Amino acid sequence: MTLHLMSHTLCPYVQRAAISLTEKDVEFERTNIDLANKPDWFLAISPLGKTPVLSVNEQSIFESVAILEYLEETQPGPLHPDDPLTRALHRGWIEFGSATLNDIAGFYATTDATVFAEKITSLSAKFSRLETQLETGPYFAGDEFTLVDAVFGPIFRYFDTFDEIGDFGIFTGKFRVQAWRTALALRPSVRDAVSHDYPELLWTFLLNRKSHLSAIMTDKTETVGKLH
Repeated sequence: MTLHLMSHTLCPYVQRAAISLTEKDVEFERTNIDLANKPDWFLAISPLGKTPVLSVNEQSIFESVAILEYLEETQPGPLHPDDPLTRALHRGWIEFGSATLNDIAGFYATTDATVFAEKITSLSAKFSRLETQLETGPYFAGDEFTLVDAVFGPIFRYFDTFDEIGDFGIFTGKFRVQAWRTALALRPSVRDAVSHDYPELLWTFLLNRKSHLSAIMTDKTETVGKLH
């Protein structure tokens, strides 16, 4: 079986799949797609024109959740719990992770200061909810790394860059969440799901959005330049 992951350098949904494949110690190829100039062959296998897509022999699976579930059903090293009820609960938290990514996208894309503040409030509330869910750590379900961790690793990665821009208070007082974030950052599969130049690529992407966050970045850069 040949597994080929169609990727994008910044896509958090691709990172989910890459983390799962790495955790399962499965060999796979990875090809980055320029989503601003999608090749015809990619559009032929991606009905929504998005990454990730996992090609399995001559069949292609699109959407990250479908890919994760396929890998669970066909590859060793399960990342879902054995218990059906716990597994269903974890699927719910994976969807919660997708909703968190939607708020992150709104946070970095909006040009409206009011909407920007609303996204900060929404993100803070989501991580407060997670704070009450987490218990012993270091991972979401304790000692075992699961698909929920594979989903939140890429989410926390955004904040490594956001923290360089400013202190938005999203993790203030959320000590369990912060410990979880640290544990995921140290996990090799999470760390290696992106290229070494990911921080620079993300910074450039955010700056070029011409959003409210972009303006904060520009002001910060100009201030630092004046100080030096």
